[in-house]
Amino acid sequence: QVQLVESGGGLVQPGGSLRLSCTASGSIPIIYRMGWYRQCPGKQREWVATITSTGSTDCADSLKGRFTISRDNHENTVYLQMNNLKPEDTAVYYCNVNVGLWSGGTQDYWGQGTQVTVSS
Repeated sequence: QVQLVESGGGLVQPGGSLRLSCTASGSIPIIYRMGWYRQCPGKQREWVATITSTGSTDCADSLKGRFTISRDNHENTVYLQMNNLKPEDTAVYYCNVNVGLWSGGTQDYWGQGTQVTVSS
């Protein structure tokens, strides 16, 4: 079983920054893709950014230049640096990891979500 613990959310003023963290623990042979999604009030969950095991990154076009994803493979942790935050970035942010299984194949796991509120 894999557990994901997120942290770093909170209340920030417009133009401010936050860094989200998500650490995976448990019996993990290997972590492939790690990513972040968010769900804004009244909307469907949307993809934010992804980073592969080799460090290749991708980010939603609307967030490029403000959001940066990174990971620490030794710590099984993925980060989301969010700069110049806007009220429309208010959402619950979820981490997602794709883990290799000892029995073969892969499985996706989700964090519990962390609230980010951008407001003056």
